[in-house]
Amino acid sequence: MKKKIMIVDDEPDQVYTIKQFFEFSGEYEVIGANSGMECVELLKNKKIPDLILLDIMMPEMNGWKTFDAIRENLLWKNIPVIFLTAKTDDISVKLGSFLATDYIEKPFDIDDLRKRIDNVLKKSSSKGL
Repeated sequence: MKKKIMIVDDEPDQVYTIKQFFEFSGEYEVIGANSGMECVELLKNKKIPDLILLDIMMPEMNGWKTFDAIRENLLWKNIPVIFLTAKTDDISVKLGSFLATDYIEKPFDIDDLRKRIDNVLKKSSSKGL
């Protein structure tokens, strides 16, 4: 069964590139969301992924607020979240690394991204999440 990844990023090119890479292998289904609000709406409409890649710097509802909304809902709070962001200041990196399952800075290596996603999904599967 294909694993579902949700990519939340206000840059459509970023969503498209990651979606194409991960769906090409046939192992993943990728759900794209161009904002934090769209992410929450998709989750409310039962589009529940196995993992969320979440940008931090987005208009209206940034990644921090989106993360809080995910964690506040009992149905979504155990979904692994990886921050995938260009926000590289020390406070953001430390806070993001503490809160989320992983923190990856842009620009990133797509093969490294895949390895890190695979590792997170293996860990969450072994925990029964």
